[in-house]
Amino acid sequence: MRTVIFDLDGTLADTSADLIASANAAMQALGHSPQLVAGADDATAFRGGRAMLRQSLERIGHDDLEAEVERGYPLLLAAYGDALDVHTTLYPGATRAVEVLRAAGLKVGICTNKPEGLAETLLQRLGVRGLFGSMIGADTLPTRKPDPAPYIASVERAGGSVAHSLLVGDTITDRETARAAGVPSVLVTFGPLGQGVAAMAPEALLDTYDDLPDVVARLLD
Repeated sequence: MRTVIFDLDGTLADTSADLIASANAAMQALGHSPQLVAGADDATAFRGGRAMLRQSLERIGHDDLEAEVERGYPLLLAAYGDALDVHTTLYPGATRAVEVLRAAGLKVGICTNKPEGLAETLLQRLGVRGLFGSMIGADTLPTRKPDPAPYIASVERAGGSVAHSLLVGDTITDRETARAAGVPSVLVTFGPLGQGVAAMAPEALLDTYDDLPDVVARLLD
């Protein structure tokens, strides 16, 4: 059974502004000034909560970086959980592309490094949770991407076959996950890295979700 697995942040949905707001709120709760700017720091936002805190603390020259990151991470999660869909939107054509894949008989699922509970809540609020046969988050299993286990679980729980699957993502983490699982990767070019993702040598680039059914048909023929 052919299967397409999607990353969430930066792939299906532009979550950057809400993620950045949560990092800035965590910095303030720690007694520091906010450092991240929506638009300018979106690439960091899509690398996760700890990456945002680390960059923020580096900018102020904090001398106990990793300990402060760990102190701030629960604060960031709490802030994000309170306001995770203020600015977040699905990328144009994402819903339609998933519907087209499903109508063609493909299985679809999500594999994200966002904590499972937050991912489930966000997908529900965006009104698309019912489109996906699986949802594996950062804490669903003992390991997270780029370990292949979460990807494999997302394929199997969707009812598909890893040997006939691919991963749609936006970062080097997604590229490395696909490589570790031995499957093709499709990286989107509408994120903050733009065409720069081509340097990661994915099997395909995706400029618009309108093109996804054709890309999938070519890679999973």
